[in-house]
Parts: sequence; structure tokens; C-alpha cells
Amino acid sequence: MPTLDRREFLAGAAGSLAALAILPDILPAAPRSADPLLLAVIGAGRQGLAAVTELQKLDACRIAGVCDLDQGRIDRAMRRLQGAEGFTDYRRLLDTRKDIGGVIIATPTHEHKEIALAALAAGKHVYCETPLAHTPEDCRAIAVAARNAGSSIFAAGFEGRSNPVYKLARSFFRSDSVRDLITMRAQHHMKNSWRVPANTPERERAFNWRLDKELSIGLAGELGSHQFDVIHWYRSAYPAKIRGSGGVRFHHDGREVADTVRVDLEFADGVVLQYDATLANSFEGRYELFCGSNASIKLGWSHGWMFKEADAPTQGWEVYANRQQFHNDEGITLIAGATKLAEQGKLKEGVGLPHSPLYYALADFLTSVIESQPPACSAEEALRSTIVGILANQAVRTGQTISIDDSTLKAS
Repeated sequence: MPTLDRREFLAGAAGSLAALAILPDILPAAPRSADPLLLAVIGAGRQGLAAVTELQKLDACRIAGVCDLDQGRIDRAMRRLQGAEGFTDYRRLLDTRKDIGGVIIATPTHEHKEIALAALAAGKHVYCETPLAHTPEDCRAIAVAARNAGSSIFAAGFEGRSNPVYKLARSFFRSDSVRDLITMRAQHHMKNSWRVPANTPERERAFNWRLDKELSIGLAGELGSHQFDVIHWYRSAYPAKIRGSGGVRFHHDGREVADTVRVDLEFADGVVLQYDATLANSFEGRYELFCGSNASIKLGWSHGWMFKEADAPTQGWEVYANRQQFHNDEGITLIAGATKLAEQGKLKEGVGLPHSPLYYALADFLTSVIESQPPACSAEEALRSTIVGILANQAVRTGQTISIDDSTLKAS
């Protein structure tokens, strides 16, 4: 996913600023195991290849199998691996490779349920990309199967929950640093057609499922659910009402799935998340923003910043901060381990993540398997944010206001 450079993020900053940064020495340690877990990656498209790249950095696992319906994609993935076996049918993989202990599901969203249920039934640990599924019914089926899977770990791929930057920023949010939450904004701007080149009609249908309104849950579901999950996780709350609109604003190629959407998610306390996503413009990329009466927290995937109000009381953490000048304003840069950064000559630049957020999500999954502990994002947590995304897409398509009650977001 596109991210912003730190300078770009700060370019529009006004008021007093405190920037949250992460030092490598406070990042989670890579999982360790005497016997690497054998994994299979099911789905060898863009996200599957990204998973292969990150898994190869982790000594606690080894990729033993790759599965995709398209042989060309299998061949492409296999060129990166040694000793892995290729499959075009996930059922054959599960039947013949009993030594494989876990699977990474990186297929199109509408294929998740069938594969996840089969893998859990075979006793495998599962990391499933998100959104969890493309219908509420499929989400619930996965969540129930994960709940009844015994010792098998099921981890869902909402990466914000394992992202060290987001975890650090959440500790400030949960400690009431923003005080009264006034409003929230989030966006995902990425100039991209979403269309994948294909040389046959069959490959066109298979590769471009995101443009099929019967299979795709649109920008609000496919992209928005990831950002909605961050909001839900920070607030421990879910929206009560959703309003949406959208349409094809740029990619006039016959598609029926909107390339630009706007969604308002209203919570029970009246606070509204204003969300927009587009495939027609890349300005400011992706971010989530919490605006409070004392401060605002802005999250940009690999970096996070706190913008403190000029009249906010001192909270104590300012003594650890380094002051910087941004345009006409003096900023307060909050950096964990500022002394060490200064010694390394990095204080002015700040520090983001040394790895991609996907790396930390997969590392968390492996740690959960090795240590038999709950993952950062469970199937039931993923169910709730995915269903919110599905309903947001429904609001965009129908123009109707959709109400959500507690039963809507339950597995059973």
C-alpha cells in the first residue's frame, strides 16, 4: 500500500506538533523456532508474492508449497524459492503435504471461506488476508470454524493491529492524550486502475474480480475495512450508522465498481469517521486521523504523529521530546530513545519501520503458533471490521443509510 514520506506528511502541519517514532530496539523480536514451520502460500498474485518476500526474512518458517489456479503465477513464485512444490488445487496440497503446518491464504476475497474451512479441517494453522470474506455469511462461517479449530491458530491480516507504530500511537490514544474525540478522518488515495492485464477471457475474469460487482466489495470493503479496523481497535467501538456515495469518476472502461467513494461512519456517541477512497488520485496517499480537543494523532502506515493543541496542558511526555521548526511553527518531536537517535545522527529525520507492516503481521502469526498465544487479529475481530466494510460498500451502491446493531457483527 502506498505510504507517505515523513517530509510530505509534515509539509501541511500547523500548530504545535509532536511526532511519534519507533526505534528498532523497541520493535518486537523476530520469532524463533528450532524447527521452522513449513508453510504453503495459497494465492500467488500480488499479495501472495508480497507474503513470500516477507516470509523469506523470517527464520522461524520455510515455504514448502505454493498454490494458484494460474500456472504462470506459480512459476513466477517458484523462481524465488528453493525446494517448494507447486500446486494448482489447494485440496491436493492439503491432502498430499501433511508435513505442512500452516497456510497463508492470499487469494481473491470471495475464495477465502472455502480454503480457510478446508485448511482448518485439515488441522493447519491459518493466516488469512483481509477482508475476511465478501459476504457476512462467509465471514461468520470462517469465524465459527476458527473458534472450533482446537489448537490451530487463525490469524487475520488486518495489519494495523500488529504494526509497531500503530501500537505505540494507540497507547497514547488510549491514555487520553487527545482528550475529547471530536472527529475522525481517513483516506486511501491511489492512482491505479485496479485492472490486471490478461491475455485470455478466462484470465481476465479471474484476475479482475475486484471489478466484478458480484464478487468485489468495492473500495469501501477491500481497502476501507483495513482502515475501519484501525478505528475500531483504537476506540473499542463500531459504527451505528453508515452513509455512502460514489461512482466512476475517471476509469470509464465499462466497469460497474466505483473508482471513487465517500463514506460517513457515525458512532453511537455522535462522532463521525469521514472516509474517502479513490483510484483516480494519489494525493496524501493513505492515512487515519483522530482529532481531539487536546491533540490529534495522524497515522501513515510506517509513521505516526501527534499534533498537540497550543492550549493543551503539559502531559509529562514532552520532557522526552526534541523541538523542531516546521514552516512558521515550532514542533515537538516525540521519539522513543531520542538520545540513541541523536548519537546515530537520525534525530532530525525520525525513524519509521525497518520492515513492511505485512512483515510484522506474519511475524505475529508465527509467534502465535510457536508460543500458542492469540494472534493480533482474530477471526471474530476481522469479521466485525469486514462486515462494516461490506455494509459501507452497500451504502455506496444504494445511497441508503444503513443501521448496524450488535447482532449484525456477531459470528453466531
